[in-house]
Amino acid sequence: MAAEVLARRGIQADVYDSMPSVGRKFLLAGRGGLNLTHSEPAGRFSQRYGARSAAVAGWLRHFDADAMREWAHGLGIDTFVGSSGRVFPREMKAAPLLRAWLSRLRAAGVRLHMRHRWTGWPDAAAAAAHTLHFDTPQGAVVAQADAVVLALGGASWARLGSDGAWVPGLRACRVDVASLRPANCGFDVDWSAHLRERCAGMPVKSVAMAPDDHGAPGTWRRGEFVLTATGVEGSLVYALSAPLRDAIDARGATVAWLDLLPDLSADRVAAQVAHPRGARSMASHLQSRLGLKGVKAALLRECAEPQAWSDMALLARCIKALPVRLLRARPIDEAISSAGGVTLEALDSGLMLKALPGVFCAGEMLDWEAPTGGYLLTACMASAVVAAEAVHAYLDAPLAA
Repeated sequence: MAAEVLARRGIQADVYDSMPSVGRKFLLAGRGGLNLTHSEPAGRFSQRYGARSAAVAGWLRHFDADAMREWAHGLGIDTFVGSSGRVFPREMKAAPLLRAWLSRLRAAGVRLHMRHRWTGWPDAAAAAAHTLHFDTPQGAVVAQADAVVLALGGASWARLGSDGAWVPGLRACRVDVASLRPANCGFDVDWSAHLRERCAGMPVKSVAMAPDDHGAPGTWRRGEFVLTATGVEGSLVYALSAPLRDAIDARGATVAWLDLLPDLSADRVAAQVAHPRGARSMASHLQSRLGLKGVKAALLRECAEPQAWSDMALLARCIKALPVRLLRARPIDEAISSAGGVTLEALDSGLMLKALPGVFCAGEMLDWEAPTGGYLLTACMASAVVAAEAVHAYLDAPLAA
């Protein structure tokens, strides 16, 4: 995206990529339909970026969700809004869009250099001179640039190129880089062998979840997730992964509260649980009175306090707020995205590194994060537009002077 903006400004742009072909993580995202962006109002959209919402809102003023759709349409790709408000290409594929985009870039004069892995700067003088050193199958390559945009990704899905190997090199250049951490990730739970054997891989649908707030349920989100052999993952878990991860970092473990029956009030659940069950087993009683069965019933048996099975009021409370103890986030390479990266305080408003004039950063390598839903991809594109426009101003400054 940065190259496209620069090419439109009449600036020669060269893209260097360590992989054999460009856009590999983009193509992986397309396996799920390529969620380009989200249709919700701009104000609510910009609030999805947590502590960095104000900064990302500034990027989105240059390239927002509507601009994302217009960009796709300009490449001949129709889009539609799904039932969840997410925006997808009409064909639900990434490859046609990427092919059209690369064709347009090449026509604009953008040069693509594959299998060029940047090795960092050998010294401060090379960084200041924008001299770039690459490893390639043909040997070492040195390139000279007037300005550099680094878009090196985070540390998830290393096999697609995002391995975080750039962090030490930038830190050596006195650039402040926050440690990379998993985002939109699953979590480990110490399940019993019985639950793992019976329920691993099962979806848990129509539930609500909340992060722990010093022992009490916090803000609830509705959705679904998957119970795995090691813990939990899926869209509902990803939506809460930032506060869950931060709580684990702060306290060593945390609790995710689970409402197994969010469509029923606490009073209704309590009344049904307390209803006389006669000779029926508790499992049959909960199934007949509340429809609680299968993986939900198994989770209740796994996580409810032992005394809940003789205290109907406590059992009802567990159904509406079941504590699931999370031990750790899954490894960063399994995560959909990563948090951490070059701190925004190390950059100026045009995303140029304060320690390295003429070197700009964009995308997931910056210290911000977003939930799934198109927010990550849109803000990555927006940051590239901001950086490219700032590159143009930087290159034009001597002429203006």
